[in-house]
Amino acid sequence: MYLLEGQAGKAAGGNMWVMLLIYAAIFAAFYFFFIRPQNKKKKEEEKMRNNLQIGDEIITIGGFHAKVVSVKEDSIVIESVLDHSKQKLARWAIQSNLTVHDDAPAKK
Repeated sequence: MYLLEGQAGKAAGGNMWVMLLIYAAIFAAFYFFFIRPQNKKKKEEEKMRNNLQIGDEIITIGGFHAKVVSVKEDSIVIESVLDHSKQKLARWAIQSNLTVHDDAPAKK
C-alpha cells in the first residue's frame, strides 16, 4: 500500500514539472511574438521622433500631412501642406516621417 502511494506522489511531481514547462513555453511564445516586437516598434518610433529635422514631411496620428518648421525638446511646430497654417504639436503625436535621411556613410 505504501508502495502505491509513493509512486502516485512521484507521478504527481512529474506532472507538475511538465505543467511548469508548458507554462514557460507559453510565456516564451507570448514574449517573442507579442511583447518583443511591440517594444522594438516603440523604440524605432521614439528614434524617428527624436531624429526629426526642420523641413521633414510628416504624418500625424490624426492623418494630417505637414512639414516641420521648428523642433523643440518636447514639441514641434508644423506647417500644413494645404493652407500653410502653423500648429504646435507634441512629439508623441507624430506617426511617421516621410522624408528619407541618408544616415549611412557614403561608400567609395
